Amino acid sequence: MEDQLSSQNGFLQTLKRNRWPLLLTFLTTFAIVLFFYFFYDYATDIGPEQPIPFSHQVHVGVKKIQCEFCHPYVGYSNHPGLPPVEKCLYCHKYIIANHPWIQEEHRYFNTKTPTPWQGVYYLPEHVLFNHQRHIRKEIACQQCHGVVETMHRLKSHRFKMGFCVDCHREKKANLDCWLACHS
Repeated sequence: MEDQLSSQNGFLQTLKRNRWPLLLTFLTTFAIVLFFYFFYDYATDIGPEQPIPFSHQVHVGVKKIQCEFCHPYVGYSNHPGLPPVEKCLYCHKYIIANHPWIQEEHRYFNTKTPTPWQGVYYLPEHVLFNHQRHIRKEIACQQCHGVVETMHRLKSHRFKMGFCVDCHREKKANLDCWLACHS
């Protein structure tokens, strides 16, 4: 009995001596768990769930639909444009028209509500990215967006300045901050 009590006292003394490193370890572990809980979509290899499940692999990879068909403004605007409901129903009025998710698109159309697509690519607010310039220079969409034709759900991506600067250097493109991106 005395051995047990002595052993317990030794254990408690060890805990007491190491309370700050143990507390720091616990808090660090807790912070990491919280980070992954709140940023799960960014911590995994898959992007956010969309209101209508959409597979780029099927549409771009299998069906060979060009990016510009669904993102109509990419060739003449700074913004590529998200597919309007009418664009989806252009095909799906005839192709798997009675599928429950296509019926959901009809509901958006009938109520004149845009499909609430979730963004997956993020730029800092002070950056103006001009898709039109890149399309004119025949930069493939995959160069920035990855091989979307192999993805069901697009991976979230936050573009950073180094990514763009490296590409501009490689292609010997304009590196003037205010003329290129920060206008």
